[in-house]
Amino acid sequence: MNRLDRYLVRNILTLSGIVALALVTIYTFTSFVADLGGTGKGDYGLLELAVYTLLNMPAGLHILLPIIAMLGTLMGLGNLAEQAEITAIRAAGVSNQRIGVAALMAGAVLGTVGWVIGEWVAPEGQQSAERYKSRARYGVDVGEARKPVWLRDGAHIVNVRKLIAENHIGPSVIYTLADDLSLKAMMSVEDGVFEQNHWTFTGVQRTEFHDQQATVTKLDRYEWDGGLSPQVLRLFVLEARSLSTQGLIQLISYLDENELDSSEQRLTLWRKLIEPFTVMAMMLFAVPFVFGSLRNSGAGLRLMIGVLIGVAFYVTNEVTANFGQLYGWPPPLAASAPTILLASAGWWRLRQAG
Repeated sequence: MNRLDRYLVRNILTLSGIVALALVTIYTFTSFVADLGGTGKGDYGLLELAVYTLLNMPAGLHILLPIIAMLGTLMGLGNLAEQAEITAIRAAGVSNQRIGVAALMAGAVLGTVGWVIGEWVAPEGQQSAERYKSRARYGVDVGEARKPVWLRDGAHIVNVRKLIAENHIGPSVIYTLADDLSLKAMMSVEDGVFEQNHWTFTGVQRTEFHDQQATVTKLDRYEWDGGLSPQVLRLFVLEARSLSTQGLIQLISYLDENELDSSEQRLTLWRKLIEPFTVMAMMLFAVPFVFGSLRNSGAGLRLMIGVLIGVAFYVTNEVTANFGQLYGWPPPLAASAPTILLASAGWWRLRQAG
């Protein structure tokens, strides 16, 4: 990277930072206002809502990053175009493709930052936000504590009716299936705690089915060695988008081992892997606008064009992902098709720019 490349990259990243600050502020304020209706439950008031919203800020930045990349490139290079610096650079023999490569360098930096945020900061922030919200509302640590959970562990179907923590369940029912998928036994428990690599249930009523009769056994305490670990339980109740790559891989492995559908999680995993390249594609696509009709336009018009393109790409990306899941497209194709098309269109326009 020579001095010219560094100059272009610095301008793009500086404006991207300013755009990020503005958009994330607007996004955070909008989220705060939209969630005002949820206050007043338990100890969840305005202060708790503010903390919850702030903890979700990294996730908002991660969502907005492609639009930030587009706007940052338009504004950064647009400012240079207004000052005739782009014209001077091109007159010195620097090709359009060379400027596009500089934008890709800036995209690689921004994409890497986005990947770090999406891999560690945003998931941890979202999970912390849900735990904080759940403690304020219900006095428990898991955001989905009031939502029944259905899981499969080999021949066992587990219905957790109340999740207290990832290693502590409330009233639950475990169904055991025979080889022919008939109901072999069922066990209802009042409480369960995971300790020393197994579950300890209390208030147990176990029913075993034999031909035309059933045997009922009541136990005060029962130790169950099923493969349902707290890690799997925690991953399963979290939304796929709030998981890290490692968490998604673990969840997909669990689903595959139990012959469950993992297509949604696989698509989410591939979309996370493609995200840095999406940021780079957005920045590359923005470069030709600086050479064309927006060269002498004001910042307001460039801002509007960037927002429209960013929103259009977001909608296209979501529609493609949904269609891919609906029609059984390979997850890599469904996740990457819009990004590949955008990058190809950007490079073609860059070569055609005069």
